[in-house]
Amino acid sequence: MTTLSGHRSLDRAGTPVRFAHGAGFWMIAVAFLTTMAFSTVPTPLYAIYQRRDGFPTFMITVIFAAYAVGVMVSLYLAGHVSDWLGRRRVALLAVLTEALAAVIFLFWQDVPGLLLARFVSGVGVGVLTATATAHLSELRRISRPDEDPSHSALISSMVNLGGLAFGPLVGGLLAEYGMKPLDRPYEVFLVLLLLSALGIALVPETVERQEERPAYRPQRVALPSAAKPQFFATAVGAFAAFAIFGLFTSLAPTFLAGTLHQTSRLLAGVVTFAVFLAGAVSQMLFVRFSRPRQLKLGLVLMSAGLIGVAVGGLLPSLWLFVAGGVIAGAGVGLVFRGAVATAASLADPSSRGEVLAALFLIAYAGLALPVLAIGVGVALLPAQLALLIFSAIIFVLVNVAGQRMLKAMP
Repeated sequence: MTTLSGHRSLDRAGTPVRFAHGAGFWMIAVAFLTTMAFSTVPTPLYAIYQRRDGFPTFMITVIFAAYAVGVMVSLYLAGHVSDWLGRRRVALLAVLTEALAAVIFLFWQDVPGLLLARFVSGVGVGVLTATATAHLSELRRISRPDEDPSHSALISSMVNLGGLAFGPLVGGLLAEYGMKPLDRPYEVFLVLLLLSALGIALVPETVERQEERPAYRPQRVALPSAAKPQFFATAVGAFAAFAIFGLFTSLAPTFLAGTLHQTSRLLAGVVTFAVFLAGAVSQMLFVRFSRPRQLKLGLVLMSAGLIGVAVGGLLPSLWLFVAGGVIAGAGVGLVFRGAVATAASLADPSSRGEVLAALFLIAYAGLALPVLAIGVGVALLPAQLALLIFSAIIFVLVNVAGQRMLKAMP
């Protein structure tokens, strides 16, 4: 008999009893959401660090990029190892890595500590993202074999974006109304992450570990040659989409405080929350649309949103800037879901984790590189002009990539 309590029980043979596959699915979903929320909880806190230490705005993009680099390094080196080490073990290590990052945030709050904490957090997220996505798909297929596999992809994508949305909101609330704004958010998430690790230990494994492990190699795209053009088309779309998220998880709070003169920590968290939440909600609202129709709508929304963000920055207009971000976020959600579903459908079960890791590797490059570029732009140009240039470049990239994705779809 399985148990839903936080403790491991034993059957008559003395064997540990774990969650059933259905309950395990939701446990992994909760752990995934918690980890992704932790990865964005510093977003409304960057302005506090900046005011306290006096570092330039460009340093915020470097701190943020340290996270994205950690994600990419771990995706390249370890994002695929759950295919042969097992999903549960790798997911557990990833969540414990996030707990280590929380400890670093608490006890080393100077810039070098922030860089290290963000890098470590990125390492954990990179390992967990592909692992949890594959694990959720497999747990759902076992617990509900007659269900459309796209339902699992939808839940996984919504959990991913939902977690990214709740992190800034929680961080903003605790920073605005709680004591010790640079401590309390990390203390709360340290507890949640350790509880998540305990839950993961009770989730069933879905990968049969091989007696002889294959020789280790870094990440590659294990796809038939005919499928690679379709994969890379979706990956370019994910790159462009994540560039929009990168803006709102790094510089948006600083832009709100400087250009728009809105210094509320809660507002900084709410704006980023709204952008990511729009990405999750749009997937749910348009789930019955065909994949090409979802993509077309996503491209329209992202394009319109980028225009709103750029014009809102130029006027400047808070409501137009926020509305543009929310509309763009809704478009990102649709494009991101399509990219994940397409990549998963191209892979054999034995290489699904590897293919998803490759997709997220390229997507997180979109999270880091454009943000570093706009950070350089802010250092050399007026913030509004840098934002306009960034929006224009991503606008072009989004539409070029989107057209490639549409052509590659069956």
